[in-house]
Amino acid sequence: MFVLTDDQAWNLLDNRERYPFLETPNLDKLAGEGVVFENSFVTTSLCSPSRASFLTGCYAHRHGVFINTYRDPLPEVPTVGQILQESGYATAFIGKWHMEKHADPRPGFDYWLSFKGQGEYINPELNENGMAFRAQGYMTDILTDYAIKWIRQDREKPFCLFLWHKAVHAPFTPAPRDSGAFADAKIFEYDNWYDTMEGKPEWLRRGWTYGVHNQVWKDSEGKPVPDRIIPRPWDQQNPKWMNYLRAMLAVDSSYGRINSALENLGIIDETAIIYSSDNGFFLGSHQRGDKRLMYEESIRIPLIIRYPELFSPGTTEEGYILNVDIAPTLLDLAGLPPSEQMQGRSLLPLVRDDDALIWRKSFMYEYFQESYAPGLVTMIGVRNEQCKYIHFPDLANDIDELYDLIKDPGEMHNLILDPDYQEILNIMKTELQDLKEKSDYHKPIIKE
Repeated sequence: MFVLTDDQAWNLLDNRERYPFLETPNLDKLAGEGVVFENSFVTTSLCSPSRASFLTGCYAHRHGVFINTYRDPLPEVPTVGQILQESGYATAFIGKWHMEKHADPRPGFDYWLSFKGQGEYINPELNENGMAFRAQGYMTDILTDYAIKWIRQDREKPFCLFLWHKAVHAPFTPAPRDSGAFADAKIFEYDNWYDTMEGKPEWLRRGWTYGVHNQVWKDSEGKPVPDRIIPRPWDQQNPKWMNYLRAMLAVDSSYGRINSALENLGIIDETAIIYSSDNGFFLGSHQRGDKRLMYEESIRIPLIIRYPELFSPGTTEEGYILNVDIAPTLLDLAGLPPSEQMQGRSLLPLVRDDDALIWRKSFMYEYFQESYAPGLVTMIGVRNEQCKYIHFPDLANDIDELYDLIKDPGEMHNLILDPDYQEILNIMKTELQDLKEKSDYHKPIIKE
């Protein structure tokens, strides 16, 4: 079973110093009974490309879902649902698909319940196996109801269920019962909230000053861009962030109900449960509330796997994990080999502590510019245990970014022009080029 949230900040559940009021007992229980992967990342921090990467085990430049609501994965790139279904599994997809612009069933799933695009939190329009209808209630609860109903069906086949939530994507809307939760709570400020962007690429400050979308970005061409921006003051009770956190309460309740259903059926320990998010979320870091950029808050994701037969309960794993690793892991759990297209790796050898295993020490990130937000530029980068290098291939008259993650975990000081880091920069450039070649990287032509 694969439970996926949307835009969930990677450290939301274990950051009790910042969010002591956010109680998630069911997800805490999941973490205590499974393995928490401390260094998990997406290869593209954007809903549609990342979801396709989870399904196919491929980077966006291979599976073809380069930007949001563009298309489904290319026909020659099979999804894990298709492979499992063909191998005798009962498969179901319930929740947010958010790729091609329709809600009809996709190949690879015996049961389908989804919606078009982002969907709605309250009384959403849904599509069940090709039939559209309007449900009554709150989206997270509704999806959970259908998931439990499907789990309880009598079947002889093994099953794989994808429960992919809309929560906690904007517009942040908690369940009505949670709308008044932690009314007096305060969020402690982030150290890297006060990012002036001084010494960083000019396009970042231009977008902050004038806006990144369509006409405002075009209108800002040639206008003066400040060398630094003046950060806004921190708001400890920002209503937008509070509703984001309140929306997590229904996600926690959802997992509690799923766990109880599996326990009541006596199959909780026979069921591999994966919990993650399609990308990270800034939630105020760097004066931002989105994702897309290659900063840590954007690319890091939560990842918990519960399956006591293979994953030791109550443990952590420090290896670098990518969203492209989940599909081959699901197939490995089913005793199946990965498809030829898959670029990720099964996590099973890693959690078995094979001394001979050589695991990745770095990874490549890619993001492709969307026409509606030209102020967020195409980027490609590499992150390793010490540094991060971010390159903007379409910008000839701006600078790249380089960060020492050991000395500057908040990524506040761009070292791209620092003479003391030029040797490291050259190493990072070489490493990025190697990863591009190994992944058959190519910049796509996107026809929107």
